[in-house]
Amino acid sequence: MTVTESERLMTTTKARVGIAGAGSIAFGSAALLHEQGHDPMLWSPSGAGTEALKASPLQASGAVEAEFSPRVAASAQQLAEDNDTLLIALPGYGHKTVLDALAPHIRDGQHVIISSHASLGAVYLMQLLAKRGVTAPITAWGTTVVTGRRQEGAAVKVNTLRARVDLCTVPETAADDALAVCQNLFGDRFQPRDGLLAISLSNLNPQNHLGIALGNITRMERGETWSQGQNVTPKVGRLLEQLDLERLAIAEKLGLSVRTIFEHFHLSFHVPIASISEMNQQMHAQGNGGTGPATADSRYVTEDVPYGLQLTAVLGRLAGCPAKLHEAGIEIFSAMYGRDFARENTLLNALELDRFSLDDLRQAARTGLLQSTPETVS
Repeated sequence: MTVTESERLMTTTKARVGIAGAGSIAFGSAALLHEQGHDPMLWSPSGAGTEALKASPLQASGAVEAEFSPRVAASAQQLAEDNDTLLIALPGYGHKTVLDALAPHIRDGQHVIISSHASLGAVYLMQLLAKRGVTAPITAWGTTVVTGRRQEGAAVKVNTLRARVDLCTVPETAADDALAVCQNLFGDRFQPRDGLLAISLSNLNPQNHLGIALGNITRMERGETWSQGQNVTPKVGRLLEQLDLERLAIAEKLGLSVRTIFEHFHLSFHVPIASISEMNQQMHAQGNGGTGPATADSRYVTEDVPYGLQLTAVLGRLAGCPAKLHEAGIEIFSAMYGRDFARENTLLNALELDRFSLDDLRQAARTGLLQSTPETVS
């Protein structure tokens, strides 16, 4: 990012932010930006997600209360050209298509934020920009700033604002400026982490959603309305804790510092640290335990298995620390759904990680560029 644009974004009272996506997180993020005094623009790749905004303003309730009419982009080109910063806020299975659409229009120094980062998408985008000779800082968040559920029409219920969100930026030389931009846009809630591998292992949603979906799959299939927090029962909670130990072991093997599942629920949902089941019961009692998916075609499976669990499994194998429960989860859901979720990750497939070493990946986690070392080629 150039000094001039960086300073302008850090000091402006009303930044223009283009949001790629029009679901729960996109709407909730737009509402938060509006509340913070900024000017969001939404882009729905299909056009369907923003259709309701033609008839009524965006209405946010819960942790953010707002009613306003955000700008709406007709194309990826308009989103990139009309905004200072871009925020990718849609499920992981849509990232490659959206990054492909935006990459030809992103300009030098334009800040891109991926919320939340999925399967080394920052590396994929940096590679696309490098082919054009464009250098732009790309910030990866370990999770979303908001949680919530889109309602009928142009409404969104924002369940909570996270007190801490892990982030890093590639190239790492842009980290300080990018952190200041994120703070200006979304508030002082960000915890810098040591590169993209740490961010990849900071996203707890895939492991948590694995246990929750596995323990409640019949509720999802039947379309029931059910409390998510209440149904993280002791045995489901224990599974989440064991999944977390696998993730933490991989991070330790790679020399990375990441938060625990206990810290995640404590900081995200403002409940005291206890067992994971007890923390979720407390969330339910406070009314912010959330509602579980009412369909088997939920991102808890279709996004988090291929784009979350699969990346953890790959990192575990590369680090020599296999994530057996994560691997088993991928196989179980693949059997349930009659799909090969391990092969559905379009970002990892495009990066062809099997051509590179762990050292190559570590370097890319800081620069954004995945390149083979001479030792790897030989």
